[in-house]
This record gives sequence, structure tokens and C-alpha cells, in this order.
Amino acid sequence: MNITKYVIGIDYGSDSVRSIIVDAANGKEISSAVHYYKRWKQGLFCNPSLNQFRQHPLDYIEGLEESIKACLAKVDHLAIAKDIKGISIDTTGSTPVAVDKNGTPLALTTDFEDNPNAMFVLWKDHTAVKEAAEINAHAANAEVNYLQNVGGIYSSEWFWAKLLHILRNDEKVKSACFSWVEHCDWIPFLLTGGSDAKKIKRSRCAAGHKALWSEEFGGLPPNDFFSGIDPLLSGFTNNLFHETYTSDKAAGQISTAWAERLGLPKDVVIGVGAFDAHMGAVGGQIEPYHLCKIMGTSTCDILIAPTEDINNRTIKGICGQVNGSVIPGMLGLEAGQSAFGDVYAWFKSLLSWPLQQLQNSTLINTETAIALKHEIEDHLIKELSTQASQLSDSESIEIAVDWLNGRRTPDANQELKASIAGLSLASDAPRIFRALAEATCFGAKSIVERFEEEGVPVKGIIGIGGVAKKSPYIMQMMADVLEMPIRIQRSEQTCALGAAMFAAVAAGIYASVEDAVKAMGTGFEKIYTSNIDKQNLYRKQYLRYKALGRFTEHSLKVNEYEQVSTY
Repeated sequence: MNITKYVIGIDYGSDSVRSIIVDAANGKEISSAVHYYKRWKQGLFCNPSLNQFRQHPLDYIEGLEESIKACLAKVDHLAIAKDIKGISIDTTGSTPVAVDKNGTPLALTTDFEDNPNAMFVLWKDHTAVKEAAEINAHAANAEVNYLQNVGGIYSSEWFWAKLLHILRNDEKVKSACFSWVEHCDWIPFLLTGGSDAKKIKRSRCAAGHKALWSEEFGGLPPNDFFSGIDPLLSGFTNNLFHETYTSDKAAGQISTAWAERLGLPKDVVIGVGAFDAHMGAVGGQIEPYHLCKIMGTSTCDILIAPTEDINNRTIKGICGQVNGSVIPGMLGLEAGQSAFGDVYAWFKSLLSWPLQQLQNSTLINTETAIALKHEIEDHLIKELSTQASQLSDSESIEIAVDWLNGRRTPDANQELKASIAGLSLASDAPRIFRALAEATCFGAKSIVERFEEEGVPVKGIIGIGGVAKKSPYIMQMMADVLEMPIRIQRSEQTCALGAAMFAAVAAGIYASVEDAVKAMGTGFEKIYTSNIDKQNLYRKQYLRYKALGRFTEHSLKVNEYEQVSTY
């Protein structure tokens, strides 16, 4: 008798959506597909100079349909599809959107199709810096510490700051906005055919880490807390939520329309969503007190601990601590770096500027210019890594701070900018690249240091994501800087695999997340261990990193809200 059961894990990233079909018995990947967001790829609705990054819901819908259909097209559709039992999704976050009473994002309604304020506000959008500062100032005077579970500092990357910014800056959206919904909550609502915004099942993960939901004070903060920040927020909680759900629960069954659209059975269970790093940590086989670093354009660092160990203590300066946000019954703690792979991508783009001008050359034709550009860019980071690794330790003069997109942890401050010091006429591209690589590793060390200062031990590192898999140079450096081993997950799609594990639990194939991880985990492909002979060098460099960071933060404070003297 055929008892094979399959599940689908869907991972929404910053640039694309990935879907995988997984054998629930053993975690084996049967098929996978990636869809790159068409509008995002064209740079539409974004303005990097203003830190504005918006994504159109059509990119998400098209990616959902096309990636699943592409997965099914690679296998025997009729044989596989009938045994698919569950689907779960993860997304970036906080990536919320304004919706109407039906739960439809405003960008999908008449007159809002091209309005960036009616679209999803991507996690890396920092247009709400001013609003975050006001939330922090107001919370400091509140009788109840409503920021106790988000490290004591609210970020411009998060739910309420982004909502307030949109309401203040777009009267038309403000008038039409009925509720405010995270991406990870909206996709399950879409797949289950939801039509009432008040019935959207909100994930414990998103609500607790970004929207200030907490068991300790019985849900969201009261209305007077928000109205005290700005009257625009008065009454808004009425259209949000009181209850939250862990991601082992079902959001419902797939709607008939989506089942037919995707060619799937009508009894497929749709799980409650979560953020990519939290499901990725599960796919990465996270263990208590082992920090799981999801390393891509940024990092999101996840640690789990028995709830009784923390005992209601606030871990200062991290992004959140929420019971059940990763594994039900365990406390999930989140930290992260606002720029990681983005640091290397920035330097690559900087060095590639002359290549952009090749199309104007009179010596080669346009086709050759484009091909040459792609050839050089494709190998640039790898070659920089090779040459940087050959530099003498005695030449380690340049030092950098990694805050190109602000600082997420410790002590969120998205107004901060990066800096590079120690430059000389001998500072070439490999030496500057090494300084930037060191900065990202020192940023990781500052997170580990904060956990340990707050009494939360870090016993080891689990590395997942593109940088972890593709850059031995960075991973070895990080192991040397952190002075602890880093285990690299074998799976190429760890976040999607984590989503598949949750789908298997939501569909009733496994009784718990732990059971699903035990059966479906793929193990580790490599372990980086620390070189003892590098420890003294990096300890000294880390002190220089912290000194430059203090100088940058306090002496080079430049933003649009301050008057800056010129000389």
C-alpha cells in the first residue's frame, strides 16, 4: 500500500520565492523551483536613496503559482500531487501591507495599483526611522514596559513604525486602510480563500517579535498606548488581532479556487506562516543555546532556550524573545545584522562601476561589453576572497564597521552608517574587502557577546543561507573570530525545508515539530573550527572595531533630523 506523503515548503526571500516538494518521511527534496520577482527585479517602487523598498503583491502571487507549478512540472504531476498533504510558508519580516475589509492588499484594488504606500513594506525599508524614535520615546514614559520583549528598543524595520509612517504620509492609503498585515500571515489567508480581514490568523512569530503582542500583558498594548504616540493609531487595534497561533497549527484548508489553480487536492492543509529565519532555524536543526545564523543579504540570528531558564528576564538589545515563536514550548530569541551579504554586494557594485561604462566603449561591441561585465562580476567576490586570504596578518591595518544598513543588534539603531579607517596608499581592493569581511564577523561577535552579557550562553553556531554555503573564506574567519565551531547545514533550501517540516506537523503527519525535525532533518555538511593562532589577532582587531564603532556612532552622527556643520 502506498503511504508516501508529500509536503510543500515555500520560502519568500527578498529577491525571489523558492518552493520545494519534500517527502515527509525523510526530508528528501523531490523537486524545487525559484521564481524571481519581476517588478522587484526592475527596481520598481523602490528608492534606495530614501531607504524605500516596496514589493508589489502581484510579485508574491505570481511567484507562488509559478514556483509550485514549476515544481510539479519536474515530476510526475499526477503521481505526486495526489499525495501532497500540507503547505507552509515563510517570508521576510517585518514586511506588512495595508489591506481593506476583505483582507485584500490595497495595491490589488482600483486606483492603488502603482502606489508604493499600498504595497508590502519590505523588511529593509527604513523610511520609518522618525516613527520608531517616537515609539521608543513614548514607551520610555509608559507605566508598563511594552518593549520588554523586543530588547527594549523598537526598530524602524517593524510593524507599528511602518504603519504610522504610511498613515502619516499618504492620506488616500490612510482612508482606505482597514488593517495592517504581515506577509507571512497574508499568504496563508490567500491560499485558504479568506475574505474577512478580521479573521486572518496571525502568527505568534510575527506578532510577538514585531507587533508587540505578548502573553505577559494579554495581547497587544492597549489603545491609549498607541493613541498617545499619534492619534492616527487610535482604534487601530480593533481591526487587528488578540489571539496568535504557533506555526505547527493549521490556518485552514486550501480553497477550491487555489487547489484548481495549482492542480492540488482540495484537502491540502495550509499551515500558519512565520518569518524565514524562524522556520529556517527549524530546518537547520536548531538546538537549545546554539545560535542559528541565517546568512544572506542580512542575517537573522535565532536561539532557543527553555522558557524557565530565562524566567521572564528581558534580554536587552536583541530583537525579540517570544514563547513558541520558533518551536512551541520553547522561548525563541531573535537578533541579527541589518547588512551581511549586502556589505559584499555593495563593495562588488562599487568596484564594478567601470564595467557599467563598457557599453560606451569604441573598442568592443555592446554584446561583448555585456558578456565581459558579467564574466568579471561573477568571479569578483571569489577572487577577492582568494587574494584577501593570502594577505599577511601583519598587514591588517584597515578596519571597518558593518552598519551600511544601520544596526539591528545589539541595540537597534537604523540611523547609523558604516565607516572604514586605516586607509593608506597601500589599501587595495583585497585589503579593503578583508576589512569588510572582518567587520561582518565582528558584527556577529557583538551579538554573541550581548547574549552572553545577558546571561544567555552560546554553545555553538549553525550556519545556513547563501553566504554560509558559498563562502569558506567568510565562514572560516567567523569561526576564528567567534572562537567556536560553525556547523553548516547540508540542505540548499533550509528555510523552505523548515516550512515543509511545519507543513508536516500542521497536516498531522507528525505530532510535534521536534518529531518532524528528527525525521526530516538533512544533517550538516561541514564544520569550521577556530584556528588558535588567529585568536590574538582577531581579539585585537575586535577592540579596534568596537572603538571605531563608538566613534562612528557618537562623533559622526549624520541624519536628516540634525543640522550638520560644514568646514
